[in-house]
Amino acid sequence: MSDADDLQPGPTGGALLAAFDELAPRLRRSPDLEAPDLVAADASDRLILAETLPLGDDVVVIGDRYGGLTLPILVADPSARVRVHQDPLTSERALAENAERLGIELTGRVTWHDLGASLTRDATTVLLQLPRGLDALDEIARVVAEAADPSARVIAGGRVKHMTRTMNEVLGMHFASVRASRGVGKSRALHAAEPVRGAGEPWPRRRHHADVGLELVAHGAAFAGTDLDIGTRFLLTHLEDMPHAESVIDLGCGTGAISASYARARPGARLIATDRSAAAVSSARATMAANGVTDRVQVVRDDGLAAQPDGSHDLVLLNPPFHSGNAVTDRIAPRLFAEAARALRPGGELWTVWNSHLRYRPQLERLVGPTRQIARNSTFTITASTRR
Repeated sequence: MSDADDLQPGPTGGALLAAFDELAPRLRRSPDLEAPDLVAADASDRLILAETLPLGDDVVVIGDRYGGLTLPILVADPSARVRVHQDPLTSERALAENAERLGIELTGRVTWHDLGASLTRDATTVLLQLPRGLDALDEIARVVAEAADPSARVIAGGRVKHMTRTMNEVLGMHFASVRASRGVGKSRALHAAEPVRGAGEPWPRRRHHADVGLELVAHGAAFAGTDLDIGTRFLLTHLEDMPHAESVIDLGCGTGAISASYARARPGARLIATDRSAAAVSSARATMAANGVTDRVQVVRDDGLAAQPDGSHDLVLLNPPFHSGNAVTDRIAPRLFAEAARALRPGGELWTVWNSHLRYRPQLERLVGPTRQIARNSTFTITASTRR
């Protein structure tokens, strides 16, 4: 029996499941990474829809990856209005591209929101694809509990292999009632109700790192949170070795540690810090303010460097990610190397820190240009690649 055969619709889920089963095989991940082993919708999306309560006229969807939750709602209920929060910009664009390709009208029916009160105000039904991190879940749960209707119920789902019992505890800080559904198709749903307002510590949070003289501010979904990840820390030990450039990009900036540090060390530089994550962009802006460099660092949400002109910058700084959602992959970094090469002026440099076992140097040579090793320790390598 397949996962789909095993999953039986709840009393109100029939239309939603019919729409999901029709749409899911046709959804694409583009403009995000696409590969045969990476799917746009899975059994956890289906389970969330199967266990949802009657939708009503105004639904909140959080963490929809490529439209697997939002689009079936629109097809199943022509009167539905959906408020959506998707942290990656690529997820927003994938949902919109899938809707256009499948002929599903979004205008007047879907609105995108930051993770805040406008997203969840007076909501009674919240559907959530569980995030990877507990901090991200804590901030989401707090936002829902603070602004949603007292009768609000949350249906949060994920693949069992990515779920922990601690997720129940995090939800339990913000909702008086939390229960888990029966596992189906290697997926499970958590149901939360009776929101508790004012629980837990507000977001964003901050931490001072005296060893590098940096104040980091982070929202829940930002990579590494208020910690300084070890790859970035290693790169910053070679800050003084970096070129004195006037036009600099911090690509995949996260909480903004690299761009804030460079701006403080190079008062004449102007930087653009870019990330596809809404949480990262909000965090980086707060980090720039906390370190007094807001006037010299522009933080933008972008898919790679799509908004940057060809040959427009002297230096790109990069600590490339190796996750696409919950999937570990080495396919993201080469795309960023190519983007950096396009945005660099001839003779400009890409400085990259990467896990040594990934052996990125041949790709850097091919995609950017001559590459030299700056430093290496037991885990990481720092290279500088000169744009041909």
